[in-house]
Amino acid sequence: MFVHNYKLNEQGLKHFFGPLEAQIMEIVWGCLHITIKEVQQKLLEELNFNTVMTVMNRLVEKGHLEKQYIGRATHYLPVQSKEEFLHEQTKVMTKELMGEFADLVVVHMLDDLDQVNPKLIHQLEDRLNQLKKQRQG
Repeated sequence: MFVHNYKLNEQGLKHFFGPLEAQIMEIVWGCLHITIKEVQQKLLEELNFNTVMTVMNRLVEKGHLEKQYIGRATHYLPVQSKEEFLHEQTKVMTKELMGEFADLVVVHMLDDLDQVNPKLIHQLEDRLNQLKKQRQG
């Protein structure tokens, strides 16, 4: 499930979610399963139960959470781990950008290489060498 509204001027999960959605997703990702009441208690600000329930149910509708009934309680679980979610979002975004603006994307990536972990540069070199070999052979 790709999030279609990426917000450039935000940070972290707020690129993909509203502020309350981002907080809730962080909380849910930190638990195996959780109830609305438990999420409400862990939020940074005190919010009405119905507000939290509405946002969590919208996250279910959007495909980010799923409901599980344990006894009489409704528990919420993430559909994907945080890592899976971020991997999927960045992969789709990269494919979209490369499909339409490949030359510019590569130039801007190269311009910003001094800001990345040296391990990533090594991985990039390895991948480029693999691609060269495939094209030659």
